[in-house]
Amino acid sequence: MARHASDDGRPARWPYAVAALAAAAAGAAVALAWSGSPPDVGAGAAPPSATGDLDGSPASSPGATPSPTPSPTPSPAAFTLLAAGDLLTHDPVVRSAGGPRDADFTPLLAGLDPWVQGADLALCHLEVPVAPKGTDPSGYPLFGAPPGLVRDLDEQGWDGCSTASNHSVDRGYDGVTATIRRLSAAGMGFAGTARSAAQQDEPQRYVLTREGREITVAHLAAAYGLNGLPLPADAPWAVDLIDADRLVRQARDAREAGADVVVVSLHAGVEYTEVLTDQQEDVVRRLARSGDVDLVIGHHAHVPQRIDRVGEGPDGDGMWVAYGLGNLLSNQSADCCDARTSNGVMLSATVVQRAPDEPARVTDVTWTGTTVDTGGGHRVLALPDALADPAATTLSAAELEAREDRVRDAVGDAAPERQEPSVATGPPPEVLPRDD
Repeated sequence: MARHASDDGRPARWPYAVAALAAAAAGAAVALAWSGSPPDVGAGAAPPSATGDLDGSPASSPGATPSPTPSPTPSPAAFTLLAAGDLLTHDPVVRSAGGPRDADFTPLLAGLDPWVQGADLALCHLEVPVAPKGTDPSGYPLFGAPPGLVRDLDEQGWDGCSTASNHSVDRGYDGVTATIRRLSAAGMGFAGTARSAAQQDEPQRYVLTREGREITVAHLAAAYGLNGLPLPADAPWAVDLIDADRLVRQARDAREAGADVVVVSLHAGVEYTEVLTDQQEDVVRRLARSGDVDLVIGHHAHVPQRIDRVGEGPDGDGMWVAYGLGNLLSNQSADCCDARTSNGVMLSATVVQRAPDEPARVTDVTWTGTTVDTGGGHRVLALPDALADPAATTLSAAELEAREDRVRDAVGDAAPERQEPSVATGPPPEVLPRDD
């Protein structure tokens, strides 16, 4: 299958140039949708007369002061952020990708191409480390993903990943650093693991240029634990573990350093249940009350969990949280675990900065269900696409509908469902390197 890359090597995003032309033609409609009131663009103003009065006399006396030309109203700057569920390279998944030595995950992930490439900032959750150089990939219980996984994520259009999970040190500190090296070499960001204390203190930052101004997104991540494995004694900074006070402090520091938007990924909860733990709810509550976090993205349960808008947030009018996005790619299903583990969620968040001197804010979120067609070679599908063409899968229409219903029941009704991919609003983000 052909790779999805542009001539400059960057992922070929949804044709944002076409979208920009469409947006220019419908700018008033877009601004109305964002603000709820008609944009002030000076519509209806008559052009100045070129000849003066009809009798040929000047339009005004020579000594009159001309009216000042009004400044144009700034256009809102907007972009979408996409996040998805857990990436788990179980042995059967790797076999579907061609085996550990020549694994190519492109065919497995290709069903999500328009969804990933249509987002302006796409953040995955790489739950497993990359196998260190000179070692073989491995599956459960001590994972080590084939290095080609990072290549294929990059080529699809993912800009970065959260990497803090209960499996982060499955392959020791070498696995942590191998993962970081691969992501960095691909030009992707990473949050939740580090190669030094200095790197741990710095969030992953992404800069998006929209409407002639830069909007910086800071990404933080942390996990509840490491499956009983210790942090490396000589590298206690290797994985961020959940500490609400530290996360609040990091978010505040990111704001003070210039971040316009702060996103936190939390790997927490109990597997195979939609019931939230005290830790999940307490940490989210603390982050919301800080006023410095815009969005929380949850992982670990392997089943979709609730999407909600909790109290407080940057402006005191709430903060969006997806407590668990389920699985994006795995071998889990009803055969081994729970029927809901076949499902995941893609979360789409819209960020808008209405004017240069105003803050950027998450204005809304939507969700889209995903599923894994294990019988079709572990191909990941967006459920709206699969339901539109069940014959392209090995799953029946009834089974696809049942999976869609399970996702809908889990996420709740706080956010609407998205049936079609977003369209990118500009060039890919700049991924800023983290200090090392």
